[in-house]
Amino acid sequence: MTVTPATPPEGVDRPVPPAAGGSTPPGAPTPPTEPAPPAEPAAPAAPAKSSRGSRRSEARPERTRAGAIWVGVGVATLLLVALLIFVAQNTRSVTISFLWFEGQAPLAVALLAAGVGVGLVSLLIGTVRIAQLRREVAHTRRDASAG
Repeated sequence: MTVTPATPPEGVDRPVPPAAGGSTPPGAPTPPTEPAPPAEPAAPAAPAKSSRGSRRSEARPERTRAGAIWVGVGVATLLLVALLIFVAQNTRSVTISFLWFEGQAPLAVALLAAGVGVGLVSLLIGTVRIAQLRREVAHTRRDASAG
């Protein structure tokens, strides 16, 4: 059976063996020991969480509808300014041809009209899809209450 020397726990200095030739004479300075590895900082304790989450307990104001409207108005204002700059910089007249229609309009107006057209088409498609989903939910609820 072999016996292995016990190793000291982490962070505890181990004594340095004496130099070859014996022990240190009395009154002589003791030889330096190996420096201990730096201790790792303890992990911070996890904050207690309430049933609704700890975000509400922090010192920050609640979000309100008025605040959301304020942000929306700010974003809309910035977009309007960008749109006005776009129109002001693109006043050159261009010829527009679509099927058998042809006409001239400022470039900015033509691009804005195309953008509005795309927005209306996507709005129409989204409206149709929402109506389908609402009808499906109504049928599901009716079936669940009858069954």
